[in-house]
Amino acid sequence: MEKNNLTLFLQCSVLLMALICQPALGLVSDSDQPITIDADTATYDEAAGLSVYTGNVVSVQGSIRVYSEKLVVHIKNEEPEKLVFTGNPARFKQSPEGGGDDIVGEAATGEYHPDKSLLVLRGNAVVRQGSNTYSSDYIEYDIQNALVRAGDKSSNSKRVRVILKPKAK
Repeated sequence: MEKNNLTLFLQCSVLLMALICQPALGLVSDSDQPITIDADTATYDEAAGLSVYTGNVVSVQGSIRVYSEKLVVHIKNEEPEKLVFTGNPARFKQSPEGGGDDIVGEAATGEYHPDKSLLVLRGNAVVRQGSNTYSSDYIEYDIQNALVRAGDKSSNSKRVRVILKPKAK
């Protein structure tokens, strides 16, 4: 590669990484808030450490909202360890720190790990903020560190698609 082409390639790569990694940090206080769940039905199995909610499920923790048809809460030491939500599709929304466009997404199945501030989306997963979009069969969203990972290395079934639209001038 010629020196000018190499320089242009490096500049474009740095610009692309800056756009992809722009802050999408959720509200710091979200993880300190209680999780509230509303549903048509609820079942709690203390021995199994499971709580199952079905029908128009709405889960809220701070600015994070999850809308699903079914939610299974895995409880360990009297704390929610993992929340698995499913829908057609299940959807989520979060307000970012400092304002700006909400972070919204959807997938067939999702897992939220409150202790890790980690959201894992599977099956036609899409995450959007403003005009930027990530889509793949598998997306991890590290809420605390504003880090999105997309794609599943163990599967070649679908590639990752990222759409970054420039801001209007």
